Amino acid sequence: MKIAVLTGGGDCPGLNGAIKWVTKTALDPKLEEKRSVKFEVLGIMNGWKGLVEVNPDDPESCARHLKHLDEQVVRTWDRFGGTNLGTSRTNPFNPKNDRSEKLLENIGKLGIDVIVAIGGEDTLGVAHILYKRGIKTVGIPKTIDNDLSATDYSLGFDTAVNVIMEEIDRLRTTAGSHGRIFVVETMGRHAGWLALHGGECSGAYMILIPEYPFDMNRICQLLREREGREIQYSILVVSEGAKLADTQGFYKDEKIDDFGHRSLGGIARYVSEEIENKTGLESRYVILSHLQRGGTPSAHDRLMARRFGIAAIDMVLHEDFGRMVSLLHGDITSVSLKEVIDQLKLVDIDKYYDVERYNGRRSIL
Repeated sequence: MKIAVLTGGGDCPGLNGAIKWVTKTALDPKLEEKRSVKFEVLGIMNGWKGLVEVNPDDPESCARHLKHLDEQVVRTWDRFGGTNLGTSRTNPFNPKNDRSEKLLENIGKLGIDVIVAIGGEDTLGVAHILYKRGIKTVGIPKTIDNDLSATDYSLGFDTAVNVIMEEIDRLRTTAGSHGRIFVVETMGRHAGWLALHGGECSGAYMILIPEYPFDMNRICQLLREREGREIQYSILVVSEGAKLADTQGFYKDEKIDDFGHRSLGGIARYVSEEIENKTGLESRYVILSHLQRGGTPSAHDRLMARRFGIAAIDMVLHEDFGRMVSLLHGDITSVSLKEVIDQLKLVDIDKYYDVERYNGRRSIL
């Protein structure tokens, strides 16, 4: 049986670990010995793009778009961030450039029996459509936003939170030395988990998230109150998807990707400049951007990559297709891909957010 594994969407730490453990588990000699099952693992380069663009009849094209994986090839992969298979934001089912027939044709020509797709809502959305078309698919959750529903954890989140914490720790020395306000922009299009966890870990004075529109006058009021307590500096953490009341958010430009998303950007600069204009307090902004995706995976992401990768092959063995590996209430289980993509997991304001302080909720108050 031939298993194809691919990564799609934005990169993050933990992807290589998941690929490694999918491969090691599938090729474990005990599987053939105890279950009379023998697998071959094929890595697809650059996500769905690789499966669309490969020419199965051309050896050079196959060498460019495909990578045969074994234990020796993936032995050290879990130590590194990013994805050694490459990634893309290609959507084969994009109505403006539908390449789904080529995708299905190539899957058949390559003799692929199962696809293990590691990604977020967009990548797993393609896996779900393929499953409905008769292709056996298994998903592994990946997104530093941690906004996939039906799982408590997605690969990359813990490392990204640690990056935010470390960078804010560095900013404190310069903020304190100059008595400045720093507005730190994190990723998070629809969900504020990254900003909220990163801000709470870092002791940020305010945290702005997409789930609760903010008011600049309230921000300035809170900063003036803090200044009155003779505190030298303040750190604000703002998610890229946060928005003012009655606005649609901040965007870099009008460009739209294959999945219909516009690039977010500009909110940290706006908040920083408005603070200076309204209060006279010196303010700077920092956009962490792709730093949050980079670096070596944390211990937790390495552990979850291992567990998710092993579980994905368990699902293949049990013919648990059209589903995604999931962590729920501390247990590894599986959920339907449809359930995953139907809605995002957003921050519950009533449970986790203090709308008066613009910060994580202190639940006893």
